[in-house]
Amino acid sequence: MQPLNLMASEIADLALARLRHEPPDYGDLISRPRGDHDHQPEPIAPPDERAAVQAAVLIPIVLREEGPTVLLTLRASGLRSHSAQVAFPGGRVDAVDGSPVVTALRETEEEIGLAREHVRTVGFLDAYLTGTGYRIVPVVGLIAPPFDLTLNPHEVDDAFETPLAFLMDPANHRREGREWKGRYRTYYAMPFGDRYIWGATAGMIRNLYERLAG
Repeated sequence: MQPLNLMASEIADLALARLRHEPPDYGDLISRPRGDHDHQPEPIAPPDERAAVQAAVLIPIVLREEGPTVLLTLRASGLRSHSAQVAFPGGRVDAVDGSPVVTALRETEEEIGLAREHVRTVGFLDAYLTGTGYRIVPVVGLIAPPFDLTLNPHEVDDAFETPLAFLMDPANHRREGREWKGRYRTYYAMPFGDRYIWGATAGMIRNLYERLAG
């Protein structure tokens, strides 16, 4: 598999051509849900989609002239789950949201203060099922600088950008593993400097690469 080294001017057209135009439905016969059950040493049945907690995240691609980046967060160290982990902005779907796009944009505003007016949504990835019981719909959005962020300290400790070229190079997509709940589980990891991008976040980045690479 070849790396994708995209210019900011190329991303919108490629995303519109290769990403999903609508959010993934339950029981999608064309593309099954991706997730923590993929690529395990021992086959694992995917979790029940309908029993999972519904969530959405924004995959924010910043259109920097010197090269596009992906905006990521470091979850607050005081959170009860997944604390101090690298993540996309996002969270649980509220009943009043009406769509994953609304959820992703609302949560992004709440977590890092990025106004939805700065985000142009261009498509969706396949649903991602986590071993912790979430069904996540990734919404891909393009962000044109300049923009301001205001971090919510109860939600995130930091927000940072990672070059899209690094994340879209499969040579940087490691398979690592550890024991969890009595079984050895593997996952994607994409360490970048002092940031350890892994788990569901890295898995969704891998899925973005596979979609854009065609």
